[in-house]
Amino acid sequence: MSARTRYYRDKRNGKFLGVLAGVADYVGWDPLWVRVLFVVGTLSGMGFLPLIYFTMAWFASDKPAELREESPEDRKFYAKLRVAPQRSIRDTRAMYRDVDRRLQDVEAYMTSSNSRLSSEIDALR
Repeated sequence: MSARTRYYRDKRNGKFLGVLAGVADYVGWDPLWVRVLFVVGTLSGMGFLPLIYFTMAWFASDKPAELREESPEDRKFYAKLRVAPQRSIRDTRAMYRDVDRRLQDVEAYMTSSNSRLSSEIDALR
């Protein structure tokens, strides 16, 4: 597993131990919503959530310094990759397929014997 796709505690953006900020970073959500879900879940009868919180704080490592200075585009890309790697691969292939199709269209237009294009070039001379 790549260092960019692992779960880390995010103490820089965290309020207590950085566990919920790490979860938010891992799934690509806003940390506020993860904290709200945690509190609502704990108060609505899921009393085991604080135990899971402290267990994750004990076992998870801190976020490395080189990952803290990522650009927002990189963070967004890796969050999508963590959640659904197969969908990320499919989306990337589709994007390159579309770019390749457009390049093929440009190449076909430029290399074809287009009388209108040749007359426009001759008019420029």
